[in-house]
Amino acid sequence: MLSQVVGMKILLLDKETTGLLSVVSTQTYLLSKDTYLVDKLENTKRETMKHLKCIVFIRPSDSSITSLAQELLNPKYESYYIFFSNTIKKSVLETLAEHDEFEVVREIQEFYADYFAVLPNMYSLGMISENYPSVYRSDIWDDVSLTRATQGLMSLFLSLKTKPFMIRYEANSNLGRQLAKELSVYRKNDPLTPLLKQWTYLAMIHDLFGINNGRVDLSNVIGIRPEYKEIVLSTEQDEFLRKSVHLNFGDLGISIKDYVNSFQQASQTNQKLESIADMKSFVENYPEFRKLSGNISELEQSLACTERFQADYNGLKDIINNNKIRFEEKLCCALIFILRNEKSQPQIISELKGLLINVGFSAEILQFELEFEKIIDLLLDYAGYRKRQGDLFKNENLFSRGKSVIRGLKGVDNVYTQHTSNYIETLVNLVRGRQSTKIDNMLPIYPGYKSESSNMDNSGMNKNTTNSRQMMMNNGPLSNQTIIVFFVGGVTFAEEADISKFKAETLESNVELIIGGTDIINIKIFMNQIAQT
Repeated sequence: MLSQVVGMKILLLDKETTGLLSVVSTQTYLLSKDTYLVDKLENTKRETMKHLKCIVFIRPSDSSITSLAQELLNPKYESYYIFFSNTIKKSVLETLAEHDEFEVVREIQEFYADYFAVLPNMYSLGMISENYPSVYRSDIWDDVSLTRATQGLMSLFLSLKTKPFMIRYEANSNLGRQLAKELSVYRKNDPLTPLLKQWTYLAMIHDLFGINNGRVDLSNVIGIRPEYKEIVLSTEQDEFLRKSVHLNFGDLGISIKDYVNSFQQASQTNQKLESIADMKSFVENYPEFRKLSGNISELEQSLACTERFQADYNGLKDIINNNKIRFEEKLCCALIFILRNEKSQPQIISELKGLLINVGFSAEILQFELEFEKIIDLLLDYAGYRKRQGDLFKNENLFSRGKSVIRGLKGVDNVYTQHTSNYIETLVNLVRGRQSTKIDNMLPIYPGYKSESSNMDNSGMNKNTTNSRQMMMNNGPLSNQTIIVFFVGGVTFAEEADISKFKAETLESNVELIIGGTDIINIKIFMNQIAQT
């Protein structure tokens, strides 16, 4: 987009595209493309600079089109090159033509980028609950939310030059059925993953600080230096981040230490810069933090992956009574325990509420709008066993329980990361052609969908028109295909890490897996969604 316009230029954005661009670009990159100014289209107080060319990158929303039309009536720049992040209607072109009285528009293009490209295989539509409440609070889309989700996914498909040859949706999700534009899954069928403490680098950052449009706000950190109050995270620009995205906490400490050593060697000095000293202090002292957090995470993972009611109940009571552990962490452990045992041990719900009250739980401490007792009830109403489909804890039948016991006997490489998202097993079966009546019942194919194409080449022509569909129908393993997963209700970095691990293990199948959702959630976001239902 920027390379197509030669010469000095200004870039005008709207509210949506400002966020979209911030995830994938930096000020340095913009300057390298002779883009010397960036401003908001709706800012009417901009100076007139006829020596500059203007690139406009906006969503085709009514408000942005209106602002652009007003801009053309009083152009401030030499010429305009307009890029829409999604498809536009003929009426939009007519409106712009009517307002382009000075004939300053040189080009209009559809530049398909109506989503946040968070990682190479992860995307988000940025549909936070405050702006799109129906996604998180009801079973029916409102018109605004459905339109945004549809437009975002359409832009994703067009940017990938992909047309789905098969659409699946979760059978118990009215939202998924109404959308039905890809393999969409329903957050309420896996409330477990967002509640677990994360131990991989990017997921930990999101849980501890929150990541918004590729930026981390550290302004509330005591003693933070001014230049570090906001940190930009970009795997394209940051080699350390790119290599460390999926590292667990232990490996991350070693990686940071190596990074510090290499930096000092490169600078040929042993001077203890403040930032290096901070990193060294972290590496040297993190075992104490890990020990405390590890006790919590070990219990969470045990609750998620094994069937040990009495032992886990005793461990949970110890954590609830531990004054060194934050209230939010105690509540998360209690919620996971309740989700696992609500069906077999319903009396445990009131017992845990009593334990939490005894240690001083309150809405003020948790910083939620509701008392924690109501949060427990709302979670069960949102994603309790009566609301979910599938076997979340692998304990619904004798076969599932047997697999869980075998896994426990074999052991795991890391007790803090043994849980795998409930959807990975389904993806593995789809990729390897192990389809079954169970999968078809849980993820039915959208009725009446008759597309015979999977991908398009650079010219827009269809290729692989029948082979992959035939493989799916014959329960054969997939090859040279793309599976796009969309979480209605938000996706987590933990699920992206599981996808990346699976991709690394199945390179021979050449199947591309792309995961995304209405938003990227962490524990705090998920809990607030529950509190607002």
